Amino acid sequence: MSEVETLKLLKRLRWMARFMDAGWGIPFTRFRFGADALSGLVPIGGDALMVLASLYLVNKARQLGAPREMLIRMAGNVAIEAGLGAIPFVGGIMDVVFRANIKNVDMLEAYLRDKGFAV
Repeated sequence: MSEVETLKLLKRLRWMARFMDAGWGIPFTRFRFGADALSGLVPIGGDALMVLASLYLVNKARQLGAPREMLIRMAGNVAIEAGLGAIPFVGGIMDVVFRANIKNVDMLEAYLRDKGFAV
């Protein structure tokens, strides 16, 4: 994959992570939430869909050559958010506070920067 294609993919993944973790905000506050928090309103299916979307981000990081240790940390972030997300009330708070997808894209961006990409 060329550098231009890699940077386009990273931009798309960053947008996806923000949409899932912090897509909307409450006016005049710093409080932000995303589709991940809203998906908790749909029993079982909503959380499962968000886990699949989160794993899509991890898979794209794998395709971009992210090291195994980083992929394990990324999958761990998804597992923490999914596991605690399954607990009523606690899950809603976790979706707003933990922001696994943004953390994972931040890790991927740092990795690509270290590899010499102009991120």
